[in-house]
Amino acid sequence: MKPIYSSAEEAVKEIQDGATLMVGGFGLVGIPEKLILALVEKGVKDLTVISNNCGVDDWGLGLLLNNKQIKKMIGSYVGENKEFERQVLAGEIEVELTPQGTLAEKIRAGGAGIPAFYTPAGVGTPIADGKEIRVFDGKEYVLEESLRADFALIRAAKADKFGNLIYNKTAQNFNPMMAAAGKITIAEVEEIVETGDLDPAIVHTPSIYVQGLLQANQEKRIERLMTRS
Repeated sequence: MKPIYSSAEEAVKEIQDGATLMVGGFGLVGIPEKLILALVEKGVKDLTVISNNCGVDDWGLGLLLNNKQIKKMIGSYVGENKEFERQVLAGEIEVELTPQGTLAEKIRAGGAGIPAFYTPAGVGTPIADGKEIRVFDGKEYVLEESLRADFALIRAAKADKFGNLIYNKTAQNFNPMMAAAGKITIAEVEEIVETGDLDPAIVHTPSIYVQGLLQANQEKRIERLMTRS
């Protein structure tokens, strides 16, 4: 049985200044909303955050950004976050932008215990500067090192008390691979059921990757709402 935290504050109590965090989500889909809010309240700083993007100005990781709690951001794009753009251009935050597929593979490799891999993505661009280049079958590839983190904060739809997880549709995004790549993985879930209630055939993340659970309701904000006229 895995610890089930009574609050988001209890769930993040071990996260200290200077920690490296992986945070699941794509835009605002599948983000661990309550765990992020708890980090804002805790006030931890000098964080290195690995995530696809940095939320929006007033929600998700954007809240940590506004508080200047993030020292370094490793992600794929700046997205809709104007404050992120401002901090990047002003040199107030260290940023490592990585092609999205490469970022996903760096995380997956980290969880699989693979230290590095070769990819053609980024060859001939600043992304490859200072990195080893090798030729395979006449094509150049750049060596990318894998990623791991002190903590992985992820979001799932359902868990059993043993820590097996099921995600809801596209809210899977980066969450399953980050669950495997965090030394300590904390899953924020909408529902916790008894062990044995989940069909093993539909479990996305096995319990071995999960160290703690938080049951919480999420607002599920929409990053950009489009309606038909």
